[in-house]
Amino acid sequence: MEGINQSHPEEFILLGFADRPWLELPLFIILLLTYPMAMVGNIAIILVSTLDSRLHSPMYFFLTNLSFLDMCYTTSIVPQMLFHLGRSKKTISYLRCAVQLYFFHIMGGTECLLLAIMSFDRYVAICKPLHYTLIMNRCTCILLVATVWLGGMTYAVSEATVTLHLPLCGHNTLDHLVCEVPVLIKAACGEKGANELTLSVVFSLTNHSCLILPQIMAQGLLVLCPVSHVLSNALRQR
Repeated sequence: MEGINQSHPEEFILLGFADRPWLELPLFIILLLTYPMAMVGNIAIILVSTLDSRLHSPMYFFLTNLSFLDMCYTTSIVPQMLFHLGRSKKTISYLRCAVQLYFFHIMGGTECLLLAIMSFDRYVAICKPLHYTLIMNRCTCILLVATVWLGGMTYAVSEATVTLHLPLCGHNTLDHLVCEVPVLIKAACGEKGANELTLSVVFSLTNHSCLILPQIMAQGLLVLCPVSHVLSNALRQR
């Protein structure tokens, strides 16, 4: 435990655009304009989809979740980037770096999986229009979103945990404006071959499991829901 604490610095120095300082002001202006616009747009989508009863459908339910994820995803990095772009000394504590790493990858991984679920929703609506309301009912939509969140968290926790266990040997300089997995791997010291191999295995397993599980669930729903509907109608006729 003592060795681990010594290998991790108390704070990181973020280099950012140290070699191209003229880029900081244009990037600051772009982020300052686009970030509030993105937040207002996502909040508007959430409010309209929630308050308008005509939009209480699976597509807008998933869109509401996507807007919430997009707000969290951008908020995990953009405010810090704006803060650091306006300062000559750019530092972040090790704890804040770890929290940002987890939060950023949880939201990013979950958002990618949710987009896959949304494409499946459109597939059912186009290819199975008569069974759409039966397949994509409220319970199924909540179950799919919960599965997406679970898959995103599994991916992010495994990825970030393995990365944070890489020895840094006191190195406290990151060539970036935020804490990212490739940047931390680059800053790690010693023999990184085994750690990079472990990361590759973890990434492959989590990516495949997160992508395959929703597909298996979706195919199961396509098969089981029409069968259950036929059985329920047969029981009612009796």
